[in-house]
Amino acid sequence: MEPTRLIIVAVGGQGNLLASSVLGEAALIADIPVRMSEIHGMAQRGGVVESALVFGDARSTIISDGEADILVGFEPAETLRALSKCNKDSVVVTNTAPLMPFTVNIGQGRYPDLAELQRLIREKTARLIAFNATSLAKEAGNVLAVNMVLLGSLIQTGVLPLSTDHVKEAMKRKTKQAFLDSNLKAFQMGYDAAAQAA
Repeated sequence: MEPTRLIIVAVGGQGNLLASSVLGEAALIADIPVRMSEIHGMAQRGGVVESALVFGDARSTIISDGEADILVGFEPAETLRALSKCNKDSVVVTNTAPLMPFTVNIGQGRYPDLAELQRLIREKTARLIAFNATSLAKEAGNVLAVNMVLLGSLIQTGVLPLSTDHVKEAMKRKTKQAFLDSNLKAFQMGYDAAAQAA
């Protein structure tokens, strides 16, 4: 099976590692080989957390510049920062709700313009799905479910060799029972948002 390469970028605390864990479990359920790696950086200080997942036959989890088939960004500036991993055939899914870095909050930095950010991503890739995943998570009943909203969008693209059923079963195994209903609702809302964007 030809490898499919996924990069997920987020700010610490946004649930990137849980999303990666759910995808890994879904691949095991689907009997699809998967390799995963994570870079935590300064996650507890609001720094970037990056996950690399390779589905199919591959020897390494390293995704070099230009190799990602799909990039999922939980935070728009982090999505832009990871754009070098993409190529003209890549698909990008990003949350448009920014989490302002400390430097911006104290007036020592400037956040990129969201319209310009999206233009740059569209220019370099095949497809961009951009929407406010944070507001959908709130609507689903759990502001922390941004990761599940974006998982729904990711699965809707059809880029990964995973079905909705595989991921929902993995969510049942990997997420706390108390949050399962809101997570499943968030997943469906993200799926529908990506379908509308298409």
